[in-house]
Amino acid sequence: MALGPQTASAERVTFGGGCFWCIEAVFEDLKGVSSVTSGYAGGHVENPTYEQVCGKQTGHAEVVQINFDPKVISYDQLMKIFFTMHDPTTPNQQGADKGPQYRSIILYADEKQKKEAEAAKLAAQKDYKDPIVTEIVPLRKFYSAETYHQGYYKANPRQGYCSVVIAPKIEKMRHKYADLLKK
Repeated sequence: MALGPQTASAERVTFGGGCFWCIEAVFEDLKGVSSVTSGYAGGHVENPTYEQVCGKQTGHAEVVQINFDPKVISYDQLMKIFFTMHDPTTPNQQGADKGPQYRSIILYADEKQKKEAEAAKLAAQKDYKDPIVTEIVPLRKFYSAETYHQGYYKANPRQGYCSVVIAPKIEKMRHKYADLLKK
């Protein structure tokens, strides 16, 4: 699937930091975020499937594409949350999830986003002992993940992975960024 519609008052950011279920769940409750879509980007295979991406031969990462209103939440704020909610110092891994599909990656839409992502990465480095390995690359194509991946946490909060891995990330975000949450 190609990039979805973007209104004049909205902007879009695409990034990945581990399993897309985790990233999606963290960002969908923020003020100014109108949609979060799980998908794949950064690779060379057209219309990849989840199984292909997990097979580590497509070059794609599991990512989310976030449509947001920059008058309510800024790109910079989203970048700060991104660098807080995953470990950007571990190549091809987040917790027990291992493989290139789980790499830390920001896919920029234009030069402005590229510069802002680079600045956010540099600013975030002060919070980490090890070097940040987050890739910053141009977004060529975004492919929506299969329907069963969309809104996964909300549909399956009691599933083992959701309660053990995702729920603590959501609680961390709600505590640290309470002022940015939707009411």
